[in-house]
Amino acid sequence: MDSRLDPIDLHFGGAAHAIGVYLVDTDEGPALFDCGPASTIPALEDGLAARGLALRNVRHLLLSHIHLDHAGGAGTLVRKHPELTVWVSEIGHPHLVDPSRLERSARRLYGELFDPLWGELLPVPAESARIASGNVLGWDVFPTPGHASHHSSYDRDGTILAGDAAGVRMPGASYVLPVSPPPDLDVEAWHASVAAIREREPARLALIHFGVHTDVSAHLARLELELDRWAERVGDGMEQEAFVEAARADAGGDADLYDRVAPLWQSWQGMKRYWEKRREAA
Repeated sequence: MDSRLDPIDLHFGGAAHAIGVYLVDTDEGPALFDCGPASTIPALEDGLAARGLALRNVRHLLLSHIHLDHAGGAGTLVRKHPELTVWVSEIGHPHLVDPSRLERSARRLYGELFDPLWGELLPVPAESARIASGNVLGWDVFPTPGHASHHSSYDRDGTILAGDAAGVRMPGASYVLPVSPPPDLDVEAWHASVAAIREREPARLALIHFGVHTDVSAHLARLELELDRWAERVGDGMEQEAFVEAARADAGGDADLYDRVAPLWQSWQGMKRYWEKRREAA
């Protein structure tokens, strides 16, 4: 494993272990896996400096998906470093180049908290954005929808750069939270993505929330258990307040951190929307 495969903690919202991005080796030198929002770019630059690098030394940004906590700072990074190439799934590509729809949706959700949380959301110039598929700089990219339709993961030398496809798990914890925001959560697709990860027999999963976990089999089993538990609760009519209370009990002593990193009320909304779409299609 690359000795640098430890997350750069972006201290999102002033909290440790909220968002961590990775400096990884590629066939063209160091690259970033996910970048966090624009609000955390100073922490990202500090983290790179601690590893002896400046942003200009990083030629590529590999994105798991376009949610703001993973990719919101991409356009700002390209403005600061125009030689940066940004890799993203085919589904996510249009929203990276024109994030206006994404921003409208997020501003409705977060209101006046949008700017302090996320900072500016700039487009990535079309000439800087590339489709992540197949072999990208020595990493094997494969689709991992479920959490989001535009999610991809990256595989190399026993490491899966998993984004949110392997859920949220705090360092030292056993609980794996299946973060499930709207609008396009798909439980069946997520199970298929877990099967695709498992098929590759990785030695480690690198999560953005948070850190590298090596007990891969137990981790993925817990993710699927919790995903089905959440789907069943909301499918059976559990309301938001009760859902949040039950999920916090599942998370135990780390509940506050999990809830801050992946707000449970948003996952209830995502699960509710999932069931509404299922019933509309029936």
